[in-house]
Parts: sequence; C-alpha cells; structure tokens
Amino acid sequence: MDMDQSAVFLAGSILTMLGFIIFVIGIVIINNILHKYWKPIRIFTEDSFTILSTPRFLSDEDAAKIVPAPNNDKNKDSDSKNVDLSKNR
Repeated sequence: MDMDQSAVFLAGSILTMLGFIIFVIGIVIINNILHKYWKPIRIFTEDSFTILSTPRFLSDEDAAKIVPAPNNDKNKDSDSKNVDLSKNR
C-alpha cells in the first residue's frame, strides 16, 4: 500500500465515521421531537413467562360482593324538565 492509497483509506474512514455520527445525531433529534407522541411498546411483560397459570376471572363470590349502583331514574326525569336553554344563544 503506497501513500496515495493509505491517504484515501484514512479520509474514507474518517468521512464514513462522520457520516455515521451525523446519522445517529439525526435519529436522536427526531426521537426527542417525537417522544411525547410515542407509546411504549412492551413485548416482554411479567405475564409473558407465566405459561401454566390461568388468568383470573370474576367468580360468583366476588360478583356477589359488588354493590350495584343506585337507580336514579326519578332524578333524571326531573332534571331534564328543568333545563334552562336561554343560556345557549
């Protein structure tokens, strides 16, 4: 390898690394601009490795413990009749 070939190799190596560094900096800048719009992608979670366990469903005992919401049909009818629509102009 003579002096011309080694100089070209050195310049090519330096320019290749500078291009790679600029490429990485560009990716980092784009990532910082868009990071608030990205949702995290979770491929491996703690549930990924539980092969033999079955998922837990609501049992009859648990369903009996839940208190149903009160039925307020009377309040809905009286509130809908007393609505003042003059403010919507």
